[in-house]
Amino acid sequence: MTRKSPQAVKSSARPTILISGCSSGIGYACAHGLRERGWRVFAGVRRDADMQRLRGEGLEAVLLDVDDSASIGAAAETVLAATGRRLDALFNNAGFGQPGAVEDLSRQALREQFETNLFGAMELGNHLIPAMRARGRGRIVFNSSVLGFTALPYRGAYVASKFAMEGLADTLRMELAGSGIHVSLIEPGPITSRFRSNALRKYQQHIRPQESAHRTVYKALEKRLASPDDTTTGGGRFTLPPEAVLKRLVHALESRRPRPRYYVTVPTYLFGYMRRLLSSRAMDWLLLRATTSERRPPRR
Repeated sequence: MTRKSPQAVKSSARPTILISGCSSGIGYACAHGLRERGWRVFAGVRRDADMQRLRGEGLEAVLLDVDDSASIGAAAETVLAATGRRLDALFNNAGFGQPGAVEDLSRQALREQFETNLFGAMELGNHLIPAMRARGRGRIVFNSSVLGFTALPYRGAYVASKFAMEGLADTLRMELAGSGIHVSLIEPGPITSRFRSNALRKYQQHIRPQESAHRTVYKALEKRLASPDDTTTGGGRFTLPPEAVLKRLVHALESRRPRPRYYVTVPTYLFGYMRRLLSSRAMDWLLLRATTSERRPPRR
């Protein structure tokens, strides 16, 4: 698939893509952005109300709950049937962040984090790869994170799921070498979305702050999660709109030679550079310093 201008894409047969997690944020912006470039977009959402809303906006929305194998299978078959089994691309975007200290994470909390962020993405890809293999072409893009290669405190579940995603995506890319199917990772830092509101809900569901040795830190965490400015790294001034991810996604989908990884936002570039330069101890010191304000209890 060669890189094309929006006009060139529209003048030829429309390429097709399935995107998970399109009700808001990155998925929503990318679905509309690709549609404007001439792509035929199947926008996956979990709720019927969101499906009807997106259909009203001109997207081909489908029900897709990545926590549910039956939903994954049904969505995959719906899209393959609608495209004559000629799906060009998959963007695995659905995900959330489970806050909390590692010692406070239950097995259930970790399981839910991995079900959504990793297992669902891999299962969805496995449903679609045979059709891509049959055509000898395809693109699979995973929405990872700066926390897919850099750990920050109180984000252990999310960090673990994204580290695992990157490992499996790297392996998949090598296994698909020569098949015509390209695999890429996008690694955003802070992006405007509902990330914090969703994280707060999961925090309230799984973390018992009054029973934790981290209860003082949790007071600051609760205040940050309840604030309207959404980030994944605590650097509000570096937060970009979801369209910043769209730019990288377009390259991953339309470039003749897509990159294995795409950085998005200043923190991703900074942490990526420092991780290569510093020792593990020095990196720990830097990251703890960078997140000091997050662990200060709010003033009365």
